[in-house]
Amino acid sequence: MTAHDHTQLTRETKSHASYGPTADAMLERVLYRDGLMLVIDKPAGLSVHRGPKGGPSLEDYLDALRYGLPRRPELAHRLDKDTSGCLVLGRHRKALAHLGLLFKHRKIGKTYWAVVEGGPAEDAGTIDLALGRLDDRIGWWMKPDPNGLPSVTKWKVMGRAVVAARVDGPQALRVGVAQSSHDASGARDVDPPSGEGKGQRLTWLELEPLTGRTHQLRVHCSAVGWPIVGDDIYGTAPRFRGPVLHLHAREIVVPISKNKPPVRIVAPVPGHMRERLTLCGWSDETLTVPPRPAPADAPA
Repeated sequence: MTAHDHTQLTRETKSHASYGPTADAMLERVLYRDGLMLVIDKPAGLSVHRGPKGGPSLEDYLDALRYGLPRRPELAHRLDKDTSGCLVLGRHRKALAHLGLLFKHRKIGKTYWAVVEGGPAEDAGTIDLALGRLDDRIGWWMKPDPNGLPSVTKWKVMGRAVVAARVDGPQALRVGVAQSSHDASGARDVDPPSGEGKGQRLTWLELEPLTGRTHQLRVHCSAVGWPIVGDDIYGTAPRFRGPVLHLHAREIVVPISKNKPPVRIVAPVPGHMRERLTLCGWSDETLTVPPRPAPADAPA
């Protein structure tokens, strides 16, 4: 890893969460716009609602996302503060109500990418594990609960790696690249430098939540033994100065209009996930994914 990579990884720690993007930067994160909805690429570390402790939130930018309409757009669903990627906004009340029904009746397809510690032996499967509130006094935290709400997640392995687990400071990851091989499970084995011991296994997963429970993907991955990298609630990450949560709302498919094909939006891989995804076999998508068209209003 080069000195530049080390600097970039250091910047992509949880310490960035107290800083919000500029309004212009948020406008550049609009992935799609028509007369009914916007889809933005929410950055990790930005809350969607203002919290009691203050700090930046998506609500600070809603007026900048009007695009000439009299009312600002509003959230059609939510993402965790530290989850990045596709977030849908309704541009007016009728559109917001329509989107709300689509989400409620599970008509909207959602695909996430995650990098997890360890990983499954199989290449695909389903986690069917009911979830309930951990404690009424602890906000939104959840736990596996046989008496809780049904919760189902489909998963598929996209890539695997074994990397050196040595850490230089709380946020840096050192990777030996002198020699690589593949084991029987398909994992890319990146040999650690001499004397650094056994490597850490990482797995790149595609996750599809078939239900929409709070923290569902994070709790499910942790409960089956593969906590998401950077998860400081259900995983092993430190609460401060650790890696950013490696959970990204990669794609969303919205059947917004009855007489048109569903709108499919893909959010680019965020900077804080690029290194570990690359180790797991992901290649730079700028070479293969055509640039998205400039957003423009379309008839509702």
